[in-house]
Amino acid sequence: MLTISTATLEDIPALNGLINQAYRGEASKRGWTTEADLIAGYIRTDEANLRELMQKEHAAILKCSDADGESVGSVFIEKRSGRLYLGMLSVLPERQAEGIGKKLMQAATEHAVRSGCRSIFMQVISARTALVEWYERHGYGKTGESRPFDGDPQFGVPTQPLEFIILEKAVG
Repeated sequence: MLTISTATLEDIPALNGLINQAYRGEASKRGWTTEADLIAGYIRTDEANLRELMQKEHAAILKCSDADGESVGSVFIEKRSGRLYLGMLSVLPERQAEGIGKKLMQAATEHAVRSGCRSIFMQVISARTALVEWYERHGYGKTGESRPFDGDPQFGVPTQPLEFIILEKAVG
């Protein structure tokens, strides 16, 4: 059984490991959402960054735990100007394709509706076509907006020119 809850500061070490496994390094290649071939490096975030995100007003990290209490997925959400920003959707590579990401997206949508948001938006690296298509199957559409990849070099360096595209879905 999977449960969704709001992460606390005590969850940061587990979330840090989970997110980094989902995005970067060899471990991430066991799943289909890896960025390891696009961004050199082994970390997507660190504990200080997660703490900073969790302490932002109108923001939270939702975590998905399995029956043993292990964190198997997470997502960062933040209310911004009447919309909900969704970022760092992460699922342990060996647990991908079990519906965990879908469950986290549903929880984010419910949060957006409760918070009075009109939509949910995110930025995705355009080269991650399979991921963009997954979001499109879940109701997100390309807005036509793009922006340069501006990641912090301490969290990896692109191996090729990259850009973000903005996806959005109306809610409520």
